[in-house]
Amino acid sequence: MNAFVVNGGKKLKGEIIPQGAKNEALQIISAVLLTPEEITISNIPDILDVNLLIELLGELGVSINRVSRDTCVFKADNVNVDYLGTGEFRQKSGRLRGSVMLAGPLLARFKKAYVPKPGGDKIGRRRLDTHIIGFEKLGATFYYEQGESFFRLEAPELKGAYMLLDEPSVTGTANIVMAASMANGTTTIYNAACEPYLQQLCKMLNRMGAKISGIGSNLLTIEGVNYLGGTEHRMLPDMIEIGSFIGMAAMTGSEITIKNVSLENLGIIPEKFKQLGIRMEFRGDDIFIPEQDAYEIQTFLDGSVLTIYDNPWPGFTPDLLSIVLVVATQAKGSVLIHQKMFESRLFFVDKLIDMGAQIILCDPHRAAVIGLGKQHRLRGITMSSPDIRAGVSLLIAALSAEGKSTIQNIEQIDRGYQYIDERLKALGADIQRI
Repeated sequence: MNAFVVNGGKKLKGEIIPQGAKNEALQIISAVLLTPEEITISNIPDILDVNLLIELLGELGVSINRVSRDTCVFKADNVNVDYLGTGEFRQKSGRLRGSVMLAGPLLARFKKAYVPKPGGDKIGRRRLDTHIIGFEKLGATFYYEQGESFFRLEAPELKGAYMLLDEPSVTGTANIVMAASMANGTTTIYNAACEPYLQQLCKMLNRMGAKISGIGSNLLTIEGVNYLGGTEHRMLPDMIEIGSFIGMAAMTGSEITIKNVSLENLGIIPEKFKQLGIRMEFRGDDIFIPEQDAYEIQTFLDGSVLTIYDNPWPGFTPDLLSIVLVVATQAKGSVLIHQKMFESRLFFVDKLIDMGAQIILCDPHRAAVIGLGKQHRLRGITMSSPDIRAGVSLLIAALSAEGKSTIQNIEQIDRGYQYIDERLKALGADIQRI
C-alpha cells in the first residue's frame, strides 16, 4: 500500500492546470457504446477510476486507440455482449461504481445490461433506485441476482415515457438519457439533474444525432432516434479539483494561478470560497489566488453563524464540502457544515481533530468548525484516506501543518486526482510517494 509523506508549512507558488473532469469522463466514455462509429474524446483525466472504465470497455470488445494519455479514439463496432454475463465482467465492474453508467447505452443498443451493486467510496449508502425505476418506465425488466449482488436488465424494446425522478441524481439522469436517446417515442424527464457534466453529455449526444431539448434545465425532453453516429468531444476541467486548489492556496498562504477553469461552468463554487474570506481574482479564464496570511468567515446578514450545505446543481456540490471543512479550520470565525447527501462523508474529521482542529461532529451529517485563524497551526500526524475527497482534504491539511504527516491508503486519492504529488511538487510542495 502506497503513502504520501508530507513536510508541511511551505508556501507554494506558481500555475497549475486542472485535469479533465472525472465525473464527466465516466458518463462520456460510457456513451461510446451507443454507436459503432468512432468517437474521439480529449482532456481525459489519467486516473484510476477512468482507466478502469476504459479497460472494461476494452474487455467488452471496444477498439481503443490511446493517442496520448489524455486523448482516446473509441470504436464500439464489435462489442461482445456475451461478456456481460461472465464472472469476470461482474468482478471487474464491481470494483468501479462508474460501471453503472454502461447500463443505459447497453440497453439502448443491445437490449440488455448488467449492473453491479454500487462500490467506490465508503461515504454512505449509494442507491440505484433512480436508475432502475427510470429503465423500468422505459420498458426494461430487471432481475436481482442475490448471490452475485447484481442487477440483470432486459428490454426487447424501449419506449419513451414521462417520468418524475424521486431525486435529481446526476448518474441516474445520465443513464436514463442515454437509454432514452434510442427509445421509440418521446421521453420527458422532470426533476432531472442539470450539472454542467450532464449538459456536456447531452450536447455530445445531440452531435451524434440525438434529439434532446431542455439542456441546462431540470426538464429534459428526448425524442428517440434509430441511430447515433460518431463525434469528437473535449472534457471540461474538473470543478472539484479547481475548488481543491482554491482551498489549498488559502490554507498554505500561497500565491497560485489556476489556469483554464471554464469559469462559466463553476456556478457558485467561487462564491462559497469567498464566504470563507478567500480572496481571488478572475483573469480571463484563470483564477488568481493571492498570498493571504489570514481569512475570515463571513456571517449571515443578521450576524448568525454561516451554514454551508450541499444541494443539487446549481446549488453547492457535495464533493467540495470536505474541502470547505478543512479550509475553515484555519479561518477566523465559525461555520456549520451540513452534508445532506451521504451519511459517512464527515467521519474523517477525527483525523483533523487529532491534528489540532476544533471541530464538533454534531451527527453523521453536520459538523461545526471553530476556526483557529492560523494562530494554532495544525500538526502533522499519520492518517489514512477513507475516500477520494476526504483524502485530498487531509492532503491539504498536511501541506499546511507543522511537521511531517503520513497519509496512507492514497489509492483513494489516485482514483480521482492525476499525478497529484508531481503537480504539487512543481508548486514547491515537499511531498513524497512511498
